[in-house]
Amino acid sequence: MSEEDKKYSKQIMSKTVVTKSGKRFGEVGNISFETRTGELIQIILKNPTSYAEGLELEKDNKGNLMVPFSAVIAIGDFVVVSEEDII
Repeated sequence: MSEEDKKYSKQIMSKTVVTKSGKRFGEVGNISFETRTGELIQIILKNPTSYAEGLELEKDNKGNLMVPFSAVIAIGDFVVVSEEDII
């Protein structure tokens, strides 16, 4: 991954999370990561949509919905996730 391809967490905070088909999940509220390696593990949603709440997404200990970072396929104006990798 080149330097231009790297994204810093503050760059994706509050971006809208959508699926490839355009369904809104909510916004990036926080990110969990492995402290030893820096690997991103989960996106923690804020303001989740009723669509996201209807899915059986994993929740953190505060009840916030989480999307596995492995489902992220693109980051730009939106964080695009692959719905097939989530459900």
